Amino acid sequence: MSEHINTFFFGIFPYIAVSSMILGSILRYDRDPYSWKADSSQLMSRKGLRWGSNLFHVGILLLFFGHLVGLLTPHWAYEPFITAGQKQFLAMTAGGIFGGMCFIGMLILIWRRTSDARVRATTKFMDMAILLMLFAQLVLGLLTIPQSAKHLDGSSMIALAEWAQHIVTFRPDAAVFIEHEHWIFKAHIVLGLSIFLIFPFTRLVHIFSAPFKYLLRSGYQIVRKRG
Repeated sequence: MSEHINTFFFGIFPYIAVSSMILGSILRYDRDPYSWKADSSQLMSRKGLRWGSNLFHVGILLLFFGHLVGLLTPHWAYEPFITAGQKQFLAMTAGGIFGGMCFIGMLILIWRRTSDARVRATTKFMDMAILLMLFAQLVLGLLTIPQSAKHLDGSSMIALAEWAQHIVTFRPDAAVFIEHEHWIFKAHIVLGLSIFLIFPFTRLVHIFSAPFKYLLRSGYQIVRKRG
């Protein structure tokens, strides 16, 4: 039974979760485009928003791209430069720093959502649910650091990378690579995939509308004050 559960969560569930994120987001944008927004609460209160939001967003973006590069870079591509153990130590260090930033930012945002009456009144159930899910995901991620420190040979990192690379290239038996890993790593992956699963039903969809084009614009924006 445990083998079938492992196969489902790490061989089938990733495709269900990502399909839900992509197709659900397309349908939401098509059927209910006016709900496609971040629902900023800045007008309700600015207290704690600057520090909390900046620490959270910077931290989580660096964590996301760190995971993306770390998991999807083949072992042969970095082997001539660093060992798997050194790569794991680098990931633990960077994850600890960026995770700490994100952790502090999320604590501020959760405190703000729960303590400020005006912000709390405009908070929807799914807003708080996704914030708590992200916080739990972050805590699980931070807990993987001391677990990784128990074996610095990089074996777990190679196994997790092989799993991720098999998933994105649609190769069979991806779940085999993660079958014997610690439950913290497995819980971290399953919760992350669950966030992908419910992604279209949350405010996270605004990620797809990030104004990256402003970084490439040819000229400056001219702003004139009223006389």
